[in-house]
Amino acid sequence: MTHGGRTGLVGGGISRPGELVLSTARLNRILFLSPVENVAVVEAGVTLQSLQQAAADHGLEPGIDLPSRGSATIGGMASTNAGGISAFRYGVMRHRILGLEAVLTDGSIYSDLTRVVKNTAGYDLGHLFVGSEGTLGIITRVAIKLEPLPAATATVLFGLPSTGAELTAVRRSLKARYGHLRAVEAIWSEYFNLTSAHHNWSASDYRMDHPINLLLFLGGNDDTDVQTELENIYEDIATEFPDTSSVIASSVAQEKSIWALREDTDLIYRKHPGASSHDVSVPLSQVDAYINRIMTELKTLDSALAPYVFGHLADGNLHIVLNAARDELSSEKAVAIESILYRDLSDLGGSFSAEHGVGSKRLRTLQRYAQTSKLVLMNRIKSSMDPRFVLNRNSYRRRATTHKACKPN
Repeated sequence: MTHGGRTGLVGGGISRPGELVLSTARLNRILFLSPVENVAVVEAGVTLQSLQQAAADHGLEPGIDLPSRGSATIGGMASTNAGGISAFRYGVMRHRILGLEAVLTDGSIYSDLTRVVKNTAGYDLGHLFVGSEGTLGIITRVAIKLEPLPAATATVLFGLPSTGAELTAVRRSLKARYGHLRAVEAIWSEYFNLTSAHHNWSASDYRMDHPINLLLFLGGNDDTDVQTELENIYEDIATEFPDTSSVIASSVAQEKSIWALREDTDLIYRKHPGASSHDVSVPLSQVDAYINRIMTELKTLDSALAPYVFGHLADGNLHIVLNAARDELSSEKAVAIESILYRDLSDLGGSFSAEHGVGSKRLRTLQRYAQTSKLVLMNRIKSSMDPRFVLNRNSYRRRATTHKACKPN
């Protein structure tokens, strides 16, 4: 069992009696960083924040960001194919990685630390390890693309009347004349009420009773231009949806206070210990209908259910956390809730696991919703690369043997 920053949310790093734990904490060096190539080569234990700070010295960034940046490691992010707030613009880890090194179960080393985008020299074997959650090999080094940091940034929080209004605001923001959209974070009312009350947050002219709140983050070359663009976006949205309010961050402190409304998810688990969390992706054209359906069906199942919903709206990634502690839900109700949330997602073109992975928490879910052919192929790859099933053993053995057709030979 490989341990990185232990920031995963699906139990992928849980060790059990009889297992060996391999920590990447001492693999913490940035081996290469070029402002000419816009590439960094780092060891697996380097934290995202460390890479961000080193890249910023050259006016660059990794093109990916997470609230757990201070402890999440690049190796762990690669093995889980982490996403984050900028995925709609720069992609997830799979799109950021140019090459990698990994240790295989027989002790041999797969090493392809290519630092260029164009590489068609045979199978792209390195990407087998990206998103494999440590079941195929242990990632030790990664070559990652970097992006230019914008000279100016600006944050705005919109209060909006509906999911449809949110999507309209996103489309308008993607067409920014000045600057470019860097993050879009949607915060539905239950979660907004929780975080704003805890942080005692309010702003003049901003109503606190909007059904949905939308945090936009723009980057550009000039502070005045970026601020002007946010004002233009507000005017366009308010013209179409008069019941709109907004607050544009006027200082670093105010910007941090606004982002805390989205990122302080620990508040949920303090109020509802062990609350069941779900991480789905939904095509943008289906988000409104999906939200309406699940809210109606959850209320029908239990009138007390009012989940906290927030997420990266520009790429359709929604986080849904129940307003109930773990011990308040029976196993039957938990299964019924999962069915409501995951039903038809694949047919819609979405996924039950957007960015958190499968781990040990979503093994039965993978078995239930993945195509049999996918499970069979996954097992063939696993059996070929780890014939003794020694990597991430417990989670993969359960994953592989849940389906008769996928049992290891």
